[in-house]
Amino acid sequence: MRQRLIFNCFSMNVVSHIYHGTWRHPDTTQMNFDSLDTWKELAMLLEKGKFDALFLADVLGIDPAYNGSWDTYIKEGMQIPCNDTGALCAALIGVTENLGLTFTSSIMSEHPFSFARRISTLDHLSKGRIGWNIVTSATHNAAQNFGFDQIVEHDERYRWAEEYMHVVYKLWEGSWDEGAVLADRKNGVYADADKIHRIYHNSERYRVLGPHMCSPSAQRVPVLYQAGSSKVGREFAAKHAEGTFVLYPTIEGARKAIAEQRELAVSVGRRADDIKFIQGFSFVVGSTMEEAWRKSEEIDKWVSYDGMAAHISRDMGIDLGGMDPDMTLEQSNMSGVQGYARMYEDSHNGKKAKVSDLVKALSYSGRMVGTPESIADELEKWQDAGIDGVNMIAQFFPGSYRDFIEHVIPVLQERGLAQREYAPGSLRQKMFPESGGRLPDRHAAAAYRGAFKGHAAAEKTAGGTSVRWEKDKQKEKAAA
Repeated sequence: MRQRLIFNCFSMNVVSHIYHGTWRHPDTTQMNFDSLDTWKELAMLLEKGKFDALFLADVLGIDPAYNGSWDTYIKEGMQIPCNDTGALCAALIGVTENLGLTFTSSIMSEHPFSFARRISTLDHLSKGRIGWNIVTSATHNAAQNFGFDQIVEHDERYRWAEEYMHVVYKLWEGSWDEGAVLADRKNGVYADADKIHRIYHNSERYRVLGPHMCSPSAQRVPVLYQAGSSKVGREFAAKHAEGTFVLYPTIEGARKAIAEQRELAVSVGRRADDIKFIQGFSFVVGSTMEEAWRKSEEIDKWVSYDGMAAHISRDMGIDLGGMDPDMTLEQSNMSGVQGYARMYEDSHNGKKAKVSDLVKALSYSGRMVGTPESIADELEKWQDAGIDGVNMIAQFFPGSYRDFIEHVIPVLQERGLAQREYAPGSLRQKMFPESGGRLPDRHAAAAYRGAFKGHAAAEKTAGGTSVRWEKDKQKEKAAA
């Protein structure tokens, strides 16, 4: 019997997420994205299918990236309007019991102190079902919405993210010791003051004294996800991520890249299996292969070329607007797409990739078409290449998820590839049964466990003011 795969539902609190144009289909409810009923229906469906988590993407701005304008994004509802993902997860806590609730939050959008407090609150309320997808944001408009002239340079954003992680780790892991909460009714003592500490964080962007205003939640630290594919992004994931969202174009590509990323994790003191690789797929299910391909062709009739081209333009920083769809990428002289062009040629017997092929790649990348049995066969091959789970994208909302849950999940359960029942405990315990619900000692966050115990006495003798904090301020003044 095979080890089970993790199954996440990949969505976004918008009209149009990835399959742009399909929101127009009469059977989809995605246009009602701003109704809680829409998401309650999805969440209950996912729990019926024993999905591990709902994962919500997010954006913070809209650049004029297609035809030099933002008009296409507005016209097609392409990730605008976009509602707050954390607020939606909070609303779904009360209508779910086992489903993990993972949302995207950028280091740019919230101060680490308030973010850590919000996460702890959600983790308490959900009994340990919260995950965080760590992003640095990549659009100029996102940066401009938070007071910058333009987006911070790529590698600098990751240095910023590293700083952000140190603050939240100190709050989640270092501020409250184990056993700090006594809840002693008899003696009238709720918490032990000697086991709660300030964190004294002082760095380039943040100055946080602490303590963390929340007691430790079930997980202390949310399950940590990251999806960076650049060198510095992969290094960040190797150090911090427990799950990484990937979209490998081929099985062999997945095998090679996953092996390299696991080696990178080992090089920073973690284990190779400390990171779960969650591959993005969409599924078109039919009772026969012919029916499945007919359904796939029907999807293509609803997909918007302009919407997909605008999405690619934004993500790659290349404006495809006005380009002839039949022009080869070689003729376009666009930097940044030649790698895709070579990959396309290698897998299509030397055929030259056109602009339209690049646009369609977003729709077809990870699209699996077939019967429940053939899809299960294909997922086994991907599992053998190293993936640990599936991040499922829907063409039609929520019909694509319903088809998969009703027809494919039972076959996967028979093969041991999908769980029949939820394991007890937190999201981390479900994903990492040996963890006990907390990050292992070898994770970077664990360095702050007990790190501030020695400062409690100093605070008391200083009349509640940290001697160390005052010394830091004096050093700053002297340096200035």
